Amino acid sequence: MSQDVTIKITDREGISHEVQAPTDMNMNIMELVRAYELAPEGTIGVCGGMAMCASCQCYVLNDIVLPEMGDDEEAMLSEAFFVKSNSRLGCQIHITEELDGLEIELAPEY
Repeated sequence: MSQDVTIKITDREGISHEVQAPTDMNMNIMELVRAYELAPEGTIGVCGGMAMCASCQCYVLNDIVLPEMGDDEEAMLSEAFFVKSNSRLGCQIHITEELDGLEIELAPEY
């Protein structure tokens, strides 16, 4: 039976939120941020999670092993603003039990 994992998300105002994320709903980080309303409506997940806008870009702050970055995600990040070496698109990180303890910070809105 799958269980919820704890993920720490720092929003664009610098406020840290520790949230519970279900591992049995095929959600991703972008959807989690929207579900908890940690970013203003219309500022995250603009493309609907298709790796085409980078509005859900986040910075991974700890050493949790994430799935490999796909070609679409890599291409989108190569064109995005505020990209760092630890940048990922939240829509491309699906919530699994392996993400328990993940810490991320939302990239600035552009």
